[in-house]
Amino acid sequence: MVRAPRAWAADAAERVVLVLQGGGALGAYQAGAFQRLAELGHQPDWVAGISIGAVNAALICGNPPEGRAAALETFWHRVTAALPQRPIGGIPSRQLFGDWASAAVIAAGVPGFFAPRLPLAALLPGGLTRLTSFYDTAPLAKTLAELVDFDYLNRAGPRLSVGAVDVETGNFIYFDSSQTRIGPEHILASGALPPGFPAVEIEGRAYWDGGLVSNTPLQHIMAEADGAALCVFQIDLFSARGRRPGNISDVQQREKDIRYSSRTRLTTDRFRQLAALSQAAERLAAKLPAEFRDDPDLAFLRAATPDCPVALVHLIHRHQSFESASKDFEFSRLSMIEHWAAGARDVARTLSHADWRARVPAAPGLHVFDLTREPPE
Repeated sequence: MVRAPRAWAADAAERVVLVLQGGGALGAYQAGAFQRLAELGHQPDWVAGISIGAVNAALICGNPPEGRAAALETFWHRVTAALPQRPIGGIPSRQLFGDWASAAVIAAGVPGFFAPRLPLAALLPGGLTRLTSFYDTAPLAKTLAELVDFDYLNRAGPRLSVGAVDVETGNFIYFDSSQTRIGPEHILASGALPPGFPAVEIEGRAYWDGGLVSNTPLQHIMAEADGAALCVFQIDLFSARGRRPGNISDVQQREKDIRYSSRTRLTTDRFRQLAALSQAAERLAAKLPAEFRDDPDLAFLRAATPDCPVALVHLIHRHQSFESASKDFEFSRLSMIEHWAAGARDVARTLSHADWRARVPAAPGLHVFDLTREPPE
């Protein structure tokens, strides 16, 4: 079943869009950001996610507005239930605590999320087993079935788009609730990061985590925009900017940040340049004789960007001093609470900023708000 196009409120100045990057345990940052956005009246009309961003997106879109924050809280408390909230005695630093928590996840998995297929399967040489993943994500399928009302999601929830990669062709695909009935399998496919998690089969095709190609679904939003004004909150879990590494652990973490940030600001800059190109083409069209205004080449330039106003807000998880290269699978309760609080704090900081308060909703063109950006060192 493909649902009918949603009827938007006639007086709505902008459609609110959430763009949720992948990042494993760091996804609690998105949950905190959503909770604060919702408290401030920014419930989404459309949510696009990759990997853990797809999980958070399903929890949001698969519940009515009054139940969304509770569903996120239930999920994130469940997946961090197996580890203590505070560093235990004998561990001299928070970073060591995080490394211990990550090692526990490798050995035992995460409740309600994934479980090891065999004891120490990750240590077996690949040729000695026919396994195609180290972990089983059946626990996540059960969690999604419990916490997400897929009937509501497909019938009345915000539009949902989740990205995945075809294992055999390498092609990137979005499963979109405006065109496809979304089920747990689509969410699992978007988060099936190999070799940890198995590919997910949908209609005879096998899919892996969308983050293998692009970890940020902003391009899908811009490509699918239909003319209505958009207010896009892009909630990223990896920052492209960072300090020069000082040791091997720093190198591993910095490499992961660069790889999974998916060049967020580069993408934004590209859309800004294309918007300038479209605006220049519009000005040129006004200067041309009437017989040239319908020229196909001019029409192509005028359509370089979506023909709609876009406010794009960057909310980016910043590196914490206690984090290491294992931060995306460090599922301790303590880190979850801190990431959640950071997301809420960045939203509050952004929406109280003078630049945000002074903006004109639905103003023509592309307007970028990067209001928690750290000053250059």
